[in-house]
Amino acid sequence: MKSSPTCRGKRAWHLAVLTATALAAAPVLAQGTWPSRPIRMVVPSPGGSGPDVLARVFAEQISQALKQPVVVDNKPGANGQLSVDAVVRAQPDGYTVLLASASATVMNQAIQPKLPFNIVDDLVPVAQIGSGGVLLVVTPDFPARDMKSFVATVKAQPGKYDYGSWGIGSGGHLAMAQLHTLAGIDLTHVPYKGVPPILTDLQGGVLKIAFVDITTSVPLVKSGKIRPLGITGKHRAPAFPDVPTMAEQGFPMTNEGWYGLFVPKGTSREIVATLNREINKALRSPALGTRFQQLNMMTDPPLTTPDEFARTVRNDYATWANVVRINGIKPE
Repeated sequence: MKSSPTCRGKRAWHLAVLTATALAAAPVLAQGTWPSRPIRMVVPSPGGSGPDVLARVFAEQISQALKQPVVVDNKPGANGQLSVDAVVRAQPDGYTVLLASASATVMNQAIQPKLPFNIVDDLVPVAQIGSGGVLLVVTPDFPARDMKSFVATVKAQPGKYDYGSWGIGSGGHLAMAQLHTLAGIDLTHVPYKGVPPILTDLQGGVLKIAFVDITTSVPLVKSGKIRPLGITGKHRAPAFPDVPTMAEQGFPMTNEGWYGLFVPKGTSREIVATLNREINKALRSPALGTRFQQLNMMTDPPLTTPDEFARTVRNDYATWANVVRINGIKPE
């Protein structure tokens, strides 16, 4: 017996519904198996650097939580551009993530708005991992012991002093640019390829002033070979509890350098939520908290949702883009 057109139509309709249901369920089923293989964590810093140490400590924690290896892939170069580009171009399947600083992401984007990607649009912020400020240091013979006397000294002798940072568009460079605006000073920027050569020139007297990261500078500060005047951000550094923040000294430089985890645009909400949950669990770990303190990283705010971290990324990008515009900073 032949089927009537009506019956055939009903069967076709049911088949279409079943097919659509199966296709809709397929991503959910695939996501349910995630992660089923190692995850690549791209880091825009060379092996052995402070950010690399942080990434490996954190990768170990996340590996244990997800029961899959998290392999650190160092991609230094172009102030973070190479690593960010690699993640932007990766498949949005949860197997490639970016652990990067504000300097390598929003600051670099602020100074190079014509990059082939856009930090705000092409990456999904998952969670903020830690935060911390940068340290303004001078040589022991510099005639200032706090920010008030520092500003007075450089204003009294315009054009005399240079300062060092670890590159154009780095956290140290933009911090001093912000201080220029707030304090009405103008120092000549000397970009270095990293913090270690800055510290070498400070010890040798080639340089008198610099913004440096906290972790790398601890030994020289403790030995009295350089003197800290202030730290950016909302909190004093655990390593230097006697060094006041810039804000405490009248300069509201409360933006902090942070580290955060990102995934490519298009990554499923389920994967983002899982990563965020496991990151926040890891941040509650006393062992990780101790390690963060050793690295002089803050975890304030200690826990963030993806939306909260995305808001931080957008706000910080706007802040630094304004600093770049006001100071007329150009990329190399």
